[in-house]
Amino acid sequence: MIEQISIDLSNYCSKGCPFCYNSSNKIGQTCWLPNEVIDFAKSSINAGTKAISLGGGEPLEYDGIFDVIAELYPITYLTLTTNGLPLLEKEVVRQLNVSKPDKIHISLHNSDNIQEVERIRNQISLLNNISIKPGVNLLVRASNIEHCKRAYATMREILSNEQIILIPQRFGDTPTSQQLASVANGEPFQSPSCLLKCSKPKQFASISWDKKVNWCSYAGGKQPLSTLNYEGLAAALEQVNFIPCDSFCN
Repeated sequence: MIEQISIDLSNYCSKGCPFCYNSSNKIGQTCWLPNEVIDFAKSSINAGTKAISLGGGEPLEYDGIFDVIAELYPITYLTLTTNGLPLLEKEVVRQLNVSKPDKIHISLHNSDNIQEVERIRNQISLLNNISIKPGVNLLVRASNIEHCKRAYATMREILSNEQIILIPQRFGDTPTSQQLASVANGEPFQSPSCLLKCSKPKQFASISWDKKVNWCSYAGGKQPLSTLNYEGLAAALEQVNFIPCDSFCN
């Protein structure tokens, strides 16, 4: 039983960070129509999936995102990961105030950028004001530990440690587990479950913008969905040749 599914709606993102695991960029694409996302998610929920996570690319730049949210948030635990830039637009905030996912995580990529840290701090307050639970995905680079420590301390002033996920950068400049832990200054912290050892998750599946499946967003060996429903997901996972990312990310 796959209890949690992550769906990358596209690999289009106007920010276009060079380190993105999804290779998202300003001319990115998608294979997903909104109704396909909705029907696939509903099939999975009916089969027992308990949570759906929407990512990208930038999901708030995906055409039809609010149709997807409106259909899914009443029937499942729905989360969304964003770079936060669309939250600067009043219309985006207005529509989120109508169709609310349960939680929005904002990715903090550049902890050495004071303006970015302050922007995300302000956007956390914005999400609280419209009754959406906020969180932060703090990208940690081996070369940037001290800035990450300061950014983490800033976020801890307004968030619990359970609302901050420390994400080690992959495919270069990857921190050790000890470096990652040091960012939290000795307190318990949240991070991907593969921090100490890359292994196949048991109750999680990741689906990419081009409708390919794996147990993890970073791992190699993805397989295409044969049908856009839970049965197609299960069949694709049976065919996956799981290739741990630690075999090629450093």
